[in-house]
Amino acid sequence: MTKLGYLARVTAAAGALVVTTATGIASSAASDDGAAVYAVTITNITRGQNLTPVLVATHLPGVRLFTLGQPAAPALVQVAEEGDIGPLMARAQNSGVVFDLGTTTGLLEPGQTQTVRVRARGPFTRLSAVAMLIPTNDGFFAVDSAELPRAHETTSVDAMAYDAGSERNDELCASIPGPFFTECGGAGGGGAPNGGEEGYVHVHAGVHGIGDLNAAERDWRNPVARVTIRRVR
Repeated sequence: MTKLGYLARVTAAAGALVVTTATGIASSAASDDGAAVYAVTITNITRGQNLTPVLVATHLPGVRLFTLGQPAAPALVQVAEEGDIGPLMARAQNSGVVFDLGTTTGLLEPGQTQTVRVRARGPFTRLSAVAMLIPTNDGFFAVDSAELPRAHETTSVDAMAYDAGSERNDELCASIPGPFFTECGGAGGGGAPNGGEEGYVHVHAGVHGIGDLNAAERDWRNPVARVTIRRVR
């Protein structure tokens, strides 16, 4: 499926998260007995970027989405380039290192907030979240292995934007998937430019207006999302 084809369904879709480790990512089939419940609230704090459905996972310590300076896993690339969390979800459901998965629905527009609930218990003491930023070529935001709060405490994380390094940042409508963009006069095209990618995950440098995108509207200064984790049971 093309980038554009996937994102044409994204406003009605739900998804799931994936983490990159040697064993992959998986949703545990463990019973609800004794599991704590966490409300995870995600707010888009950018001025002109949308977030695709946000995948949230509770998992074991040591599980990471990525390593800065290293290539992104293929499943993370699909999130960063296409907003497609399906492959990450599939890995998560079989790895045994993830206890629970949850997702927001549709696009999270600037200033909007959504809340999803996930469970955890025992050694599953960490939480990660990830979603694509659009319009970008391969930009994503992530919370990577945050510690879950105890009792009825609350933890807040201001999440940065990262670049998967898998696609050149040409900022052209033809290369960026998504809904209607003013600069494009319609939906993005979703093609993948060849060559010029960095080859490793790094902190995203933002939008500079070198292609079709209006930097005054689409650029940001990190962070890009606020994620609040509250134990509710």
